[in-house]
This record gives sequence, structure tokens and C-alpha cells, in this order.
Amino acid sequence: MGHVEIRVVALGAGALALLLASGCTSSSTEKERAGSGSRSDVAVSVSPGNGAAQVAPELPIMVGAFNGALKSVTVRTKSKDTLIAGLLSADRTQWRSKRTMAPGETYQITVVAVGPGGRTKQVTSEFSTVKATKLFAIDRLLPNQEITGLTVGVGMPIMLTFDHPITDRVSVERNLTVQSSKPVEGAWHWFDDKSITFRPKKYWPAHTKVKLVAQLAGVHGGAGIYGSQDYVREFTIGRTQISHADTSSHQMTVEREGQTIRTVPLSAGQGGDWRHYTTNGIHLAMSREDVTTMTSPDAGPGSAGYYSLTVYDTVRISDSGEYIHGAPWSVGSQGNSNVSHGCVNVSPENARWFKNNTLIGDPIIVSGTPRQLDPTNGWGHWQESWPEWLKWSGLRSGFTTETLSATATDHTVRKADESSKKKITS
Repeated sequence: MGHVEIRVVALGAGALALLLASGCTSSSTEKERAGSGSRSDVAVSVSPGNGAAQVAPELPIMVGAFNGALKSVTVRTKSKDTLIAGLLSADRTQWRSKRTMAPGETYQITVVAVGPGGRTKQVTSEFSTVKATKLFAIDRLLPNQEITGLTVGVGMPIMLTFDHPITDRVSVERNLTVQSSKPVEGAWHWFDDKSITFRPKKYWPAHTKVKLVAQLAGVHGGAGIYGSQDYVREFTIGRTQISHADTSSHQMTVEREGQTIRTVPLSAGQGGDWRHYTTNGIHLAMSREDVTTMTSPDAGPGSAGYYSLTVYDTVRISDSGEYIHGAPWSVGSQGNSNVSHGCVNVSPENARWFKNNTLIGDPIIVSGTPRQLDPTNGWGHWQESWPEWLKWSGLRSGFTTETLSATATDHTVRKADESSKKKITS
């Protein structure tokens, strides 16, 4: 599929004026090569200025030309001799780096500008960035091949867990780009200082290609802490399948592309004790297991209420021990009464069919019980309304993804993804 970068960088005339007004942006090399010159010579401005030290990596490198145009801007790291990409304005008077810098690095800049009559001026500059006291990385990224597979259901969120607490949430969030083959409105949501999740406003369109680009190398995460590397994850949304489990009618209907493809008799949580109610709301399929051993969460061996039960063909729907699974012992109650401790019991045949026909991330909507699914219970993220979801975005807003076409930037990020595989396995 093709891709197009979502993030937009505005280079207005005000930015150039600010550069030219800053006294720290002129380099000694420029003065030496310009000589006495004249007022009609091209003027070049570079920020950060020559010799600057302890520069914050999150600041952009900016170059401006007045009374002329930029012919070339070359920025490279001194230690690794890596070229830094930038954006050049249409009139060739402004250049800005495309991403954050690396901490503890020295940058060398060479600018060639053309003035009136074709006269050229070359300016060189060098500065260094502040060193990081700590580096942060992504500890877990879902979807992935091992846990979810890379074809997932229409409710699947993008979930990132960091290995260190993040206090500068805005800087991190603005460097997380979601690209898709179909426009989708969505937003990031922080659940705590290590966990951030992207969810669309509505379910993903079926058969959408999705790409996460996390350009985190050099991104400020808090006092003295910076991102260590970039990450990329590509996955596909499968067909639309939504299941509705009604604990009052004791039936679950499975709809695919808007058509009912199966009706399954069920027996849900019997209630009485609050924990024995099946939770009400929008669940997602979190795992599919051939065999699951279920044990009592609040009673040990030899205690009243203890149980250890092996069940087959299970689909997990929460972190509080709820599954849709085969229950041959309750077939007589399925379709007419609720007798479980909170799981959704179905026949062995229906359990096998449901497990084999479910994608991780498929929505499973339970209704008819007084106990609500908490948004932090498993992947209950769809329990929050869209305004509630946006309250916990660092940027406090949603955005619409766009279709992208392959570019050199995509190639660079793919290389970063290859190196990231050495450090991130889940």
C-alpha cells in the first residue's frame, strides 16, 4: 500500500525573521568568508548557533536565507557521520530539520546560499546537544506477531508500554504517527506514565492497512531522559465481526459484515456475589487458547470456594478472568439460565467454532448485567466515550490518518524498525 506522512511542519515568514533577529545564530566562519561584503549580499542564519553547547535535542535545526536562496544545507553527526534530513520551503529561503536530534551528539552544518547575481556564500557551523542521564524505550508494543497476529479485529487498539515513566507526554505523543490506507479519526490516551494507547473514534474500517511510526530517538521523555530508538509496526484490520452476548435472552449472535452468521445459546454469570456477574459492555477478544486452567482468584487449595478447572477452546475477554469457553457441564442451562461464575459458557462445538472464527481485537458486546466493564480491565478501552477518551490525550485532540505513498523517509524508518527488533520482542 502507499503511505503519506501525516505530520505537517509550517515554515512561515515569522520563523525566518526570528532567526535573523537572533544574535546567536551567526557563525564566525560566515563572517570570515563574507568579507566586508555589501548590503546586497545574501545573509544566512543558522540555529542553534556556532559553538553552542548543551542544546536540547528536541529543538529543531533551522537555517534561513535573506536576500537570496538556499542552494544546499548539509547536516551530519560528527561521531557517526549520519546525514540529517530536513524540509526546504518552496521559495528555498528556509530549511528545518525533520525530527529530533540525538542527545550527547555533535552536529556539523554546511550551508551554501546564492545571492544576487549568482554569488554564493558558504557557512559552516557546529554545536553539541546535552547528554541524556537515562534512555527510555518501548518495552511492549501491540499488535504484534507473537501475541495478536498481524491481522486483527476492527476494535484492536495500538498499545505501547515504556520501560521508564514518561513525564513529558506531549513530546512523546507528538512523535507517534499512525498512518492508514483509509482515513480514520483517532487519538492517543495515557492510562498511566508508562502506558499509552491509540483508539479510533469508531471501529476501524474492515481491511484497512495500518502503520505505526514511533520516531522516539532523541525525544524528550522527562528530566534528562530521552528516547533511545525508533519503532515501526505494520498490521492489517480483518473483516468486520462483532458479537452480541445478551445475558437476559441467553443468546449470542455473531455478525460478520453486518450479517448474522451464527446464534449461540449461552449461560453467563449467575450473580448473587458481585464478582459472579459477567461484566457489561464492549469487550475485545484478547487471546484464543486451546486449553486454559481456571483457578479461583480468592481461595486457595483446601479453602471453601476453591476450584481448579481445565476448560477447552477459550477466548479471553477481560483481565478479571472472563472467557467465552466450552462448558459441557452447563449445556442444559445454556439458552435458558445463568449459572457460571462470570464466564460465558457455550457448548464445546460452539466454543470451538467461536475460537476458530475470532480475530484478536474482535468486539464482543455483553449486555443484560448490572456490573460494568471498567475501561482498564483488559482492553475495555471502548467503554469510554470519545470526549472521555480525549481528556487523557497529551495533545487533547484527535486527528485523522491519511493514505501515504512510499518515500525515502519510509525507507529510513524501515531500517530503524530492523534495528528495533533486537530490543523489542513483544
